[in-house]
Amino acid sequence: MELLERIVTTASEYIWDRGIPFRGEEIPWVVVALLGTGIFLTVRLGFLQLRKLGHGFKVTSGYYDDPAEPGDVSHFQALTTALSATVGIGNIAGVALAIHWGGPGALFWMWMTALVGMATKYSEVTLAQHYRTVEKVDTDPHKWEGSVSGGPMYYIERGLGPAWRPLAVFFAVMLGTTAFLTGNAIQANTVADTMNTILGIPVWITGLFTATIVALVIIGGITRIGRVTSVLAPAMAAIYVTGALIIIVLNAGSVLPTFALIFREAFNPTASIAGTGVGVFLLTMMWGVKRGLFSNEAGQGSAPIAHAAAKTDEPVSEGVVALVEPFIDTIVICTMTGLVIIMTGVWSARIPTEITLGTGDITYVTPEGSGGPRSAEAAVPIVLEEGRYVDSAVTHIAWHEVAVEPLFVDGDQTQPFTGVVHGDSGIAVAADGTTYASLYGDAVESGAPLTMMAFEKGLPGTFGRFIVVVSVLLFAVSTAISWSYYGDRCANYLFGHVAVLPYKFAFVTMHFVGSILSLSVAWTLGDVFLGIVILPNLLALLLLSPKVLELTKSYFQRKPWIANREARLRYLAEKSAGRR
Repeated sequence: MELLERIVTTASEYIWDRGIPFRGEEIPWVVVALLGTGIFLTVRLGFLQLRKLGHGFKVTSGYYDDPAEPGDVSHFQALTTALSATVGIGNIAGVALAIHWGGPGALFWMWMTALVGMATKYSEVTLAQHYRTVEKVDTDPHKWEGSVSGGPMYYIERGLGPAWRPLAVFFAVMLGTTAFLTGNAIQANTVADTMNTILGIPVWITGLFTATIVALVIIGGITRIGRVTSVLAPAMAAIYVTGALIIIVLNAGSVLPTFALIFREAFNPTASIAGTGVGVFLLTMMWGVKRGLFSNEAGQGSAPIAHAAAKTDEPVSEGVVALVEPFIDTIVICTMTGLVIIMTGVWSARIPTEITLGTGDITYVTPEGSGGPRSAEAAVPIVLEEGRYVDSAVTHIAWHEVAVEPLFVDGDQTQPFTGVVHGDSGIAVAADGTTYASLYGDAVESGAPLTMMAFEKGLPGTFGRFIVVVSVLLFAVSTAISWSYYGDRCANYLFGHVAVLPYKFAFVTMHFVGSILSLSVAWTLGDVFLGIVILPNLLALLLLSPKVLELTKSYFQRKPWIANREARLRYLAEKSAGRR
């Protein structure tokens, strides 16, 4: 197990941490590829994401839906299915991590990433629609196998030619595996751990409950998934955003100063709690870019699979719907999270915390320099006197990468610790020989707990905690539901219809297993697969960009949505007259 963990960690480091050197740091290759592709497509399409966003909202609303067109779900249901996968734990924890490491300015770079990500999402969804497979006329929309299959594996093979099929197969294998881990087991593990920590519910009970819900939905195929997500996605977004809006309204006087802080810190960062020293612009930008990219999933290749099932014979009509997705996910929901964290002041607040030395979020850092604290190994004993470090230049004990001082032996913080902390064994030995597995001090939070703390502070009573707990549950379950469809389309591409049902059963089983087991390796393994699977999709988007441009020009010159609107009105008239 240790060997596997070492291999996976090393692979993750090369994929997500190594890259182009820049001012003493490295910009990861995956981030360069995602951001570079988005900028290229933005320029090539003439900033279409800004010019046609309004049209995207109108198509999404169903105003131009023609029921006679082929597909399994409506434009709106395709969007909500994709949103159910992208609006998830990343919107709660990812934004908090970006601000923790990059400061308030990271939120600005998340916005910029969403802007170019809209062009990427438009391109991959347009291609997925154009090269999809419609296996039969949609006379039985409730058939669980589904009548439509599409996604990067199809436009790689069909758009680039049969010689590229091995790359398409590779993509399908990797994404199908990622669906098991990142989109399923890890989601189940997160919600089970949250319910156990906050409500004391055993993880197996939560796992059984969420696995049952997932099973009941996904066995019905994309049609049932679309119906469920069309209700679930707006409901969960409404609950979360409403709670955030209440906090913002209650702190209305801080809105303009908060935006001013975000813009100022984006270009001249000074206020990060964990990673940024004065003027370290790159770190702030990179954390905003990374969390933005991984929140809206533009370029990842998963969302096009859901959008390919939409009822339309015009690929661009679904592409403009996809423009809406990063806007809702990042510009709206991530912004709500960021504003709440910054306005309530919790992002830099220190709270009494049990510093568990052997496990948990314990880390070790060297003292701050011009570039901020640096991670360090706890290879040497750390000596403290009256709770403070005897040598301020040596390694410090940190919680969420932020040094903690002073340290105490009791939760009330009345008895300062004097002695030696052995980081390698996770034991603190006091001067009188007493050993401690935990010490206490004022520390900062990060991730989902930081967001929960912001909602708890911003809303009265326990209402804030309730919103975050419910959001974690809904976001995780909806993500698993949508990712099941991504995975079964990969199985369908590789092995045909015969593999779809077995994949669904395996997916549900893995969901339960994920809820009861520790998945530290699965988290990293899922990130590795995700980093690998992105690259063939981005390569295809660059090579097929002329086709995207051709389809775009044709659509907006012909204006087929006008005929669609007329067909919809005729359908509604016949339906009201009882002829349908």
